[in-house]
Amino acid sequence: MASTPRARGGRRRSRSVKIVVTGPFDAGKTTFIRTISEITVLSTERDVSQPDVGPTASTTVAMDFGRITVDSGLALYLFGTPGQERFEFMWDILAEGMLGFVLMVDAQRADSFHEARRIRAHFTELAEAPFIVVVNKIEGDEAPVLAAVRAELELPDQVPVVAAAARDREDVKRALVTLLRAVLDQIQDRPGPATAARTGETG
Repeated sequence: MASTPRARGGRRRSRSVKIVVTGPFDAGKTTFIRTISEITVLSTERDVSQPDVGPTASTTVAMDFGRITVDSGLALYLFGTPGQERFEFMWDILAEGMLGFVLMVDAQRADSFHEARRIRAHFTELAEAPFIVVVNKIEGDEAPVLAAVRAELELPDQVPVVAAAARDREDVKRALVTLLRAVLDQIQDRPGPATAARTGETG
């Protein structure tokens, strides 16, 4: 992983990277953030009652927020979006200043892939930020599932599609490392005021 620049006098600068975790309703976004966050996740979940999910299901209505420290000079701030269309206004708010995003899909809910395509289009229009697709709840052979998701979402070859169980810390960590590498590559390739405005640094 790329080294973090040091400030004058040898003191390492502290850098924070804002990552958005988005995807259709019940894809596993809140669980993904809770699994990796080193702080208690700020969550705005409410119970919902829908015929296809049951009366005890819950959904995020504003955002989830978590944090993980990668090393002494780099922290990831994770913002989870609501999945239901009626809370879509929060997407634009949460996307402000993001340096990358995770698009989560549920491998067992092919009916949600159309919504995932729409969410992907929305976020790529908001910012030219790297993103990965995380496929949750895969059972059996991963390869054909990942290939099917790539085709359904009409993804370019350079966009990583990875299998990750939202409840597995190592899976979540690997997914975030994949995205972080793309984010850091973009920061290094595109220096300037736009990058500085979206990357928090303290001396």
